Amino acid sequence: MPKTEQQFLVITALGTDRPGIVNTITRLVSECDCNIEDSRLAMFGKEFTFIMMLSGSWNAIAQIEATLPLKGAELELLIVMKRTQSVETTDYPSTVTVNVVVDDAPRIVEQFTNLFTTQQCNIAELVSKTQPASHDAPAQLEIQITAHHPLDDNGLIIKNKFQQLCTMLNAKGNISIVNNPKMQS
Repeated sequence: MPKTEQQFLVITALGTDRPGIVNTITRLVSECDCNIEDSRLAMFGKEFTFIMMLSGSWNAIAQIEATLPLKGAELELLIVMKRTQSVETTDYPSTVTVNVVVDDAPRIVEQFTNLFTTQQCNIAELVSKTQPASHDAPAQLEIQITAHHPLDDNGLIIKNKFQQLCTMLNAKGNISIVNNPKMQS
């Protein structure tokens, strides 16, 4: 099917984790003749969240929109759906990836996302997880961020500001920047 005829739908399912629940959702997607273009699953306490972007004909997407809420109610899931469009990948001059380990405290993640925002970076992925405190160490927050950097300065400014933020927070962090060869002059 030509891409222009395809329809796209983003689905989020949230509920208490139990065996077989993800398979039940993906089976329903298949039965409706939809294709899973992209998906993520994460556990938060005893809850899971499953996010998918589906593609299919208008009829296939309409069928999943009609049947998934009923299946969600049966499985005691909160279901959110939104039609969307597929977008062509934008080429950015570089991609920035950071990994940070720091003593857990409020506002830490926000300080790192703010760093990317002030540098006009588009955050593409963010993962943060707190490791519990042990008898001899405080809780540790691990953060991974991948962002697209629109500025063609080889990341010198963001590298410097990242190191300053890590120093201020007493964090261990590393930053890597991969330049897009298509965007090089």
